[in-house]
Amino acid sequence: MADVAALVAGLSSIVGAAHVITDETERRFVSSDVYSAGALCAAVVRPGTKDELAKAVKAATEAGFAVVPRGGGMSYTSGYTPAREQSVTFDLQRLNRIIEVNTTDMYVVAEAGVTWKQLYEELKPKGVRTPFFGTLSGIHATVGGTASQGGMFFGSGQAGAVHDAILGLEVVLADGSIVPTGQFGQTKSKPFFRYFGPDLTGLFLGDTGALAVKATVSLRLVRIPAEISYGSFAFDDMTPCIEAITEIAREGITSELMGFDPVLQSMRMRRESLMKDVKTFANVVTGQTSITKGLIEGAKMALAGRGFMDDVKYSIHLTCEDRTAAGAEERLNFARAVVKKFGGREIENTIPKAVRAYPFTPLNNMLGPAGERWLPVHGLFPLSDVARVIDLTHKFFDQYKADLEAHNIEWGYMFAGVSNHAFVFEPVFYWPDQWMPVQRRTPEQSHLAKLTEAAPNPAATAAVQKIKAALCVHFAELGAAHFQIGKAYLYKDYRDANAWALLEKVKSAVDPKRLINPKSLGLE
Repeated sequence: MADVAALVAGLSSIVGAAHVITDETERRFVSSDVYSAGALCAAVVRPGTKDELAKAVKAATEAGFAVVPRGGGMSYTSGYTPAREQSVTFDLQRLNRIIEVNTTDMYVVAEAGVTWKQLYEELKPKGVRTPFFGTLSGIHATVGGTASQGGMFFGSGQAGAVHDAILGLEVVLADGSIVPTGQFGQTKSKPFFRYFGPDLTGLFLGDTGALAVKATVSLRLVRIPAEISYGSFAFDDMTPCIEAITEIAREGITSELMGFDPVLQSMRMRRESLMKDVKTFANVVTGQTSITKGLIEGAKMALAGRGFMDDVKYSIHLTCEDRTAAGAEERLNFARAVVKKFGGREIENTIPKAVRAYPFTPLNNMLGPAGERWLPVHGLFPLSDVARVIDLTHKFFDQYKADLEAHNIEWGYMFAGVSNHAFVFEPVFYWPDQWMPVQRRTPEQSHLAKLTEAAPNPAATAAVQKIKAALCVHFAELGAAHFQIGKAYLYKDYRDANAWALLEKVKSAVDPKRLINPKSLGLE
């Protein structure tokens, strides 16, 4: 039997007793994510420096405990839920310092626990940001967690996923050694470049914490474009909507490019926070390049209200940025021409304006508008496959119509461009059940007070799990890639045998006792 008391004492000597938590409520909170609960970890440790992190990892693994890294806690694929009780969860949110902002050489160095909101707000007054500058959960999601899990949204229409913005890492291996990658690893250099010899940075990106614990991340900087235009478009049918959005994606002219089906669109419009949030409205007004433009955009948004989406079935929403207003408008005009070609129509651009005006909102949307449980399942596909994938996925869900109706499970989907060569398709489940601990703590308490938590509904959740598992197979058969692989998506099952064998060797080299986030990526 592992000596938890001795380990806690050892960890306390490294990080301080106040930062080693054994309270069962807190352990249950960090041992579950948005969707599921793992084994109850033995302790939670919150290191405050890179060196404390390294020493604490070494102490845990030497005692025979698994190390489970946790960033902002936004996973829904068991990315940080322990596989065994003999685990220590490493909550990295005290590693929250921005170490260097270099606007001359155009890079920033941040500790792994820095949130995307924190990074964006630190950089914005300097006129710069990272090319990809955050997930929709960026009020809590961290740069280290997203480096491990993968992610896209803000800036992704042109800049791609988070990994395309990362220059280097400092990671902690199972034995406590700190390994620098990219120019972090060049003894007389700045962390300004990634590719000098074999790309060790890429080895630890998207690993869902299975190979090492992120300590520090270096990311590229770009200057914030001076001008932005917004566009929203409606379609009556799915096929022309998808044809239009993929054609716009190929041109690479948007910073964000997303769309919704009728169900998910309805869910989002029913959310009280979209149009009633004073901060969103105020930021639309003040976030424009002139007071006059701000007042005009704010007035248009107010006049549109929520009714502008009443007769919309499928929709596309996008932002276009450039150094000049004419340049931003030229990009938007290209999108307008594509939409017209495929039979769509322009509608009020309230949604992209609101999203950009207040990008890192409280995560009230991790519950449905009536307090339903929420679970997204996504795949990344080549642009030419998207229409076929969505059509086949509709047919997939038709097979489960009885389950969906019997358990009051709703599903809809969003889609989004990732650079000019990939596309995210994300079905989302909503169903009545009691909330997960993360869903009780993360949304605003004033928002939760307006919702009614459902009674425990294990039959509905079991049905969701059955459909979700089959959907993961469906996507794998269609050749999907995934962010947030965690312990949910079928990474091992569909890997080339030689590629998997090499990954196993890498795992054994960096974690010979297999104690870093066991079972993540399918590594036993």
